[in-house]
Formats: sequence, C-alpha cells, structure tokens
Amino acid sequence: MILFPLPVNFQPVPFPKIETMGFLHALLLLLLCADVRCPAPVAFENGVYSPRLSSYPVGGNVSFECEDGYILRGSVVRHCRPNGMWDGETAICDSGAGHCPDPGIPIGTVRTGYQFNVGNRVKYRCSEKLIMIGSEERECQGNGVWSGTEPICRSSYSYDFPEDVAPVLDTSFSQLLGATNPLMQKSGDLGRRIQIKREGHLNLYLLLDSSQSVSRENFDDFKESAQLMVDRIFSFDVNVSIGIVIFAKTSKVILSVTHKDSQQQTEIAKKIEEIKYADPDIGTGTNIYRALMQIYEMMNNEMAVYGTRQKEWDEIRHVIILLTDGKSNMGGSPKPAIEKIEEVLNIKAERKDFLDIYAIGVGKLDVDWKELNELGSKKDGERHAFILPDSKALLQVFENMLDVSKFVDTICGVGNMSANASFQERTPWHVIIKPSSKETCRGALISDQWVLTAAHCFHTHNNTRLWRVTVGDPKSKRGREMQIDQWFVPEEYNVYAKKEQGISEFYGSDIALLKLTEKVKMSSHARPICLPCTVGANLALRRSPASSCFDHEKELLKKNKIPAHFVSLDDQIMDIVLKEENERTSCLQAVSQAKDLFPNLTDVKEVVTDQFLCSGTGNEASPCKGESGGAVFLQKRYRYFQVGVVSWGLHNPCSSKTTNSALKSTNQNEVKRKPPPVGSQARDFHINVFRLQPWLRQHLKNVLRFLPLGPAS
Repeated sequence: MILFPLPVNFQPVPFPKIETMGFLHALLLLLLCADVRCPAPVAFENGVYSPRLSSYPVGGNVSFECEDGYILRGSVVRHCRPNGMWDGETAICDSGAGHCPDPGIPIGTVRTGYQFNVGNRVKYRCSEKLIMIGSEERECQGNGVWSGTEPICRSSYSYDFPEDVAPVLDTSFSQLLGATNPLMQKSGDLGRRIQIKREGHLNLYLLLDSSQSVSRENFDDFKESAQLMVDRIFSFDVNVSIGIVIFAKTSKVILSVTHKDSQQQTEIAKKIEEIKYADPDIGTGTNIYRALMQIYEMMNNEMAVYGTRQKEWDEIRHVIILLTDGKSNMGGSPKPAIEKIEEVLNIKAERKDFLDIYAIGVGKLDVDWKELNELGSKKDGERHAFILPDSKALLQVFENMLDVSKFVDTICGVGNMSANASFQERTPWHVIIKPSSKETCRGALISDQWVLTAAHCFHTHNNTRLWRVTVGDPKSKRGREMQIDQWFVPEEYNVYAKKEQGISEFYGSDIALLKLTEKVKMSSHARPICLPCTVGANLALRRSPASSCFDHEKELLKKNKIPAHFVSLDDQIMDIVLKEENERTSCLQAVSQAKDLFPNLTDVKEVVTDQFLCSGTGNEASPCKGESGGAVFLQKRYRYFQVGVVSWGLHNPCSSKTTNSALKSTNQNEVKRKPPPVGSQARDFHINVFRLQPWLRQHLKNVLRFLPLGPAS
C-alpha cells in the first residue's frame, strides 16, 4: 500500500529516558560492599526529619517538614542511592528574612554562621569519617547569591553516577561555549555572567594520567574520552586551541596550545591516536603537580608570544580537564601549581570565569576526594570535582556532556544528547502538521520561520487557514500551535501524472515548504535541522568555506549503505539504512515485484526516479501513515543533517487500529509495527533534498545562505 497521510488523533507519548550504566555499577557495588550507607543529617533547622537514624541503608528514605512560618525549598523526600549518596536537593526551611536565601545544612555537614545578609559568611565541616566536596566557606554576595559551591559530605567509597555528572558538566560547558562563540547569544537564565568580545578564544587543556596504575584499557578510554571532547567542541563554531599533556612521574607535552596544529581538529585527532601507553619518557607514579606545572609553562610561553598585546591575552578563557585514576604519590601538593596558573592568568574575583579546572577521578578505591576537591574550581553554584566508578562511565559522561541547545540563536542541527533529554530536545526540529484537530503529517524546521515537509500532505487539504503547525513539545507549555502564512509545492508535482501509464499514484517532486506567520523562538525544544548545501551546514560539517553542494552530497550520501533516521508517530527515533550506489538496484527490485500496486510496470525508474532515496529490508523500520513529510536525517560530527523527506512506501506497518490505540495511550508503549505479508517486501522512498536544490534555492534564497552547486574550486 502506498503511504498516504490519513488523519489520526494524536497524543504524543514521552520519549523514554535512556538507561545508563549507573544501575550496573550500583549492583556491583552492592555485591562487593554490602554495608554501603548514606550519611545522616547532623542538623535540620526550623523543621523536623524522619526517620532519625545514625545512617541510612541503600533504598532508605528521609522526609523533611518545616515549622509554621517557614517555606521548604529542596526535596521533601530523599532516597539513599547505591553509591552512598542521597538523591534530590538539600531541604531548607527558609523564612526569607536574609538578603541571601538560607544556604541550608547539607546532609552530613555542620554549619557555623546564622546571618544571611551581604558580607555574612557561613562555614561548613563534615561529621566524622566523611569527606567534603565543595566550599568550606561561603559568603553572601550583593547579588543575593552565595559564593562558592554547596558542600557535600560523602563517604570515601562513594562515587558519582554518569547521569549525574553529565548534566553538571553540560551546563558549565554550554555556558562556556556560549560565552566564547561570538555567534551565540547568551540566555539570561544561565547563571554565569560572562562577557567576552567578538574575538573570544578558548584554550582547552587535557591532562591524561598515564601512571603505572592505569591499565591499558583504562588509558584507551581516557584517550577516547579526550577525542570525544575534542570532536564535540569542534562541532560548534568556536575559536579553540587544544593542549594535551600526559603524566606519570613526570609529564610530556603531546600538543601545545601555541602550536599551529592546536586549532586543527584532524591534526589533534592524530596526536591523540598516537599517544603511547606506558610511555617510557614519563616513568611511573602519579605527579599531578608536575602535570599542572607543564600547563603553567605552556601558558607562560603563550603569554610571552602576545607580548604587548596584553588585552588580547586577558580575553582568552582557559579550561583544564584532569583525568586521573588515583591520588598524587609524588611531587607534593598540586595546589602551588594552581596558584601559579592563577597568577599568570591574573585570576582575581572579577576574572574568576576565565579559568575552570575540572578534576575527574576514575575508580572508587584509590582516588583522593580531598585532593580532587582542592584541585577543582570553586564557582558559584557549580561543581568541578567528580569521581566516576570506571573509565566506561567516563566515556558515557563525555558522550553526553556537551549541548548548546539552551542558546537562543539559530545554530542548526543541535540535538540534546544527554541521558535525561526529552524526545523533543533530542529532535527539536521535528514539527507536527495538522488541519483542525486531526493529525496528518510531520515536518522539519529548517529556519526560524520555515518548515520542510511533503507535498502530498496538502493533496486533499489545501486550505491552510485550517492547518496548524505544532512547534516544540506538544505536551507542555513549550509547545505552540502556529499558523501558515504561505505554502509552496513544485509546479510539476502531480500524484496522477502517470495514471495513463498504469501508475495510479506517482510521487515525484513530493516536497513542500511552509512559511509560518511568525518566527519561532529558539529553545532546547525548537531549533532548525541543518539543510545541506547551506553555509550553516558547512560550518557544522567543519568544511572549508570554498566547499560546494557537491562536496556535501559526497560526504553525506556517497556510500553504499548510509545509516539514517526518522521520527515515529510515538516520538521515537527510528533507524533505517539508505541504499545508494551498488545497493540501490537491489532496493528498487521490490517495486517491480509489487504487481498489486504496479501490474503493468516495465521500468521501475518510471516510479522511482533519481529524486528518491531508498530504504527498507532487514531490521529497519518502515514509516507509518502519518509520518509522511518528516525529516530523514543523519548524524555527522555530533550535528544532524536532513537528507530526505519521508514520502511513500510499499508497506504500511501500522494499521489504523494499532496506530490510533498507541497514540491515545497514556503510557509509553511504542506503536507496534508489523512486518510485510509473506511474499512481499518493505521498501520506503524519500525525496532526496540534493535533487530538489534548484526549487529549494528559488524559495529560500533570502532565508538561507546557499553554497555553489558545483565542485569546490
């Protein structure tokens, strides 16, 4: 059956959260250490908590309640997690009397200081056998915010779950990239007050522990994590230089930020790949002091290069990421090295945002929490010291930590990769197109006012006054129904154009553009996908400005089999494989064999022209009715590119009964897709955006900046 959009009632099902490795680590810890427990509150002011125990078992709860006249901030109930840490946020009973809010008494801490006006300070210490992470002293500032980081008192055997670390690093790095990238606008609610000029630059220093205690497997994971970080940062249009240092007894510079290759992603990747395990030049042991001194010397050398251009040097932001599996056992305390780094960067109160040091320990037994805490930066409301259970968890953090979808500019192809992202945050370009209250098609934002979809969506409903385009999450206040101002379909599109040839329906040029009546406000839930052959897509692909549309097609589609995706009716990202070049012929054969649809067909190219991409067979998903017009997209360099538009297929895997039932469901059950009947094959066809370039350019020439069509000069 040829895909044709049928109106269906739609209630989107939330995209399920990706499961992380945290449960497995937790289970392992429970098996190895049955007495893991969470610390008890030492004090809770202006309220009561229950039950009152000396410590709490994994799975146990503690509840908080405030006295009359006080408002509870934070978590009413907290649960003891398998890593010996409480979930949720510190419960605080606040009267609102101070200039700053009551900073509370985090579980396991003892606080001195009870005045919360400007200049007042509070001090914290941990109860017996607990180690503090965060700030021992905090000051009430004029802006009503406490300085430093909320302290956490934790057991020596505790560690962080990857799903907890990624959002923290994600927030900090998103702010960092937003400040460094002159093309991005800073959102007012990001918390970090960063001002940086248009020529802003970021220096990122990666320190990899290569001491004897690090296994080859762990070191390979360190390298892969470093590579992920580099790839992710270079997927955005920021000015960045990368420095790489490995260390053990001494340290070794793999790449200096002053070297010309420090800004070349390909060269940096080669340098990381070439790093040797157990390099004899640096010996054994763990000398973090020496590693940081190497960074200090690198900074000193770069400052000398700037010479009299002190103002330019002062505008560079610096980030140090330390990956280690243990504590220093030689070289003395690393703290003096940090003091030297702060001195060369002139880090004072008003310049504290020009330096971030992230100390990430890997392993639960040998990592020194106290030392990591001393190494990590202390920023208002931020955390810079972490311990992860193993290097695999580190990889997971790095895969999910960077996301700039919070920014309000129209940077294309950004999807939130973090573990807790909603469906709409993962594919923020995805829109729902409907007449009245009935759903019919999907589409993709390609700018802040234009949507790309399929022409056949308007075959029987061409009065766009009745249509609405839902942008953002349709289940929340972030979703918004918008009207269509103009719509465009190619003149040659005619579903009955080949009826006399025995082809009942023909979907050549099955593409449409919708101009919305107003611009979409960019957010984590609404953002355009990258359309190939545009300047925005070229920046996302990190290609030369001299690149052409031909170059984009070669990079994105010139393979036999190309993994791609579309979005389902129930909001899932579905996997398909596009068959090109040698694979295309076999993909098209099923059309010739579909005698019920094309009884007199002699040439399959009459139905499937070179405008179409082909997918289907194997374990691939087939689009259902109602999914027409949605983007067929690829991921490259951590960005998303639309290469096709879902058009038609030989098999509808979703019956109307099944689809309607799933969409009305309030749980997260998937729409069930049935395989094709015995003797028939599933094949699906999608309009290739490279083949419709002249038409797209005709209508979008004043909207998007297009590259030349031909090969690069």
